[in-house]
Amino acid sequence: MATTPHSPEELQRLYSRRFDQKTDYRNTVWQTLCSEVFAEWIRPSDAVLDMGCGYGEFINNVHAGKKYALDLNPDAKQRVNGDVELLLHDCSTEWPISAGSLDVVFTSNFLEHLPNKDSLRATILQVHRALKPGGRIVAMGPNVKYVPGAYWDFFYHHLALTERSLAEVLNDSGFETTTMIDRFLPYTMSDGRTYPLAALRAYLKLKPAWRFFGKQFLVVAQRGS
Repeated sequence: MATTPHSPEELQRLYSRRFDQKTDYRNTVWQTLCSEVFAEWIRPSDAVLDMGCGYGEFINNVHAGKKYALDLNPDAKQRVNGDVELLLHDCSTEWPISAGSLDVVFTSNFLEHLPNKDSLRATILQVHRALKPGGRIVAMGPNVKYVPGAYWDFFYHHLALTERSLAEVLNDSGFETTTMIDRFLPYTMSDGRTYPLAALRAYLKLKPAWRFFGKQFLVVAQRGS
């Protein structure tokens, strides 16, 4: 049975401990990622939902026609911009959004926090329900193949995922995988280090460097008709 991974109070403490001191830096990083990477799959007219939005760095910075954010952390109310409709809701139960109403569902460093595989499958089915035919899910997260021990340094990591395991459950749930990158970004931005944005832009353009430093996967899949 799918269960809620964290209580709202746990999420408040978790996000505050890991991200409160780096809000401005994370925001500038996501501005760069939205403009130089994710714009490939997201049009300015699209209806986009950020699943597990956290502090809203992605959804606040992406250019989209309609914006939704889904999370259980009540602090998200103070973090997302006024043009974002916030849904404080468990991702594995039916979303309070019309079927076939979204063009893109985005998620980053979230799926590994779900409590079990049943919860992940239930969540993917909700993504499928909410997307229009031909709509996309864009997902990134730590790849357990490349951080096998460090993956478990985070107490709230429950699911060990790779780009292939995520693609498998997506393909079994009515999606067709169109992009599958095993090594994309470095592992984490919550370890205290910050890097110049020029270095990030150079890294994104120098794809051979991903083979050495990339520890997160990037998977894009399209909903069938």
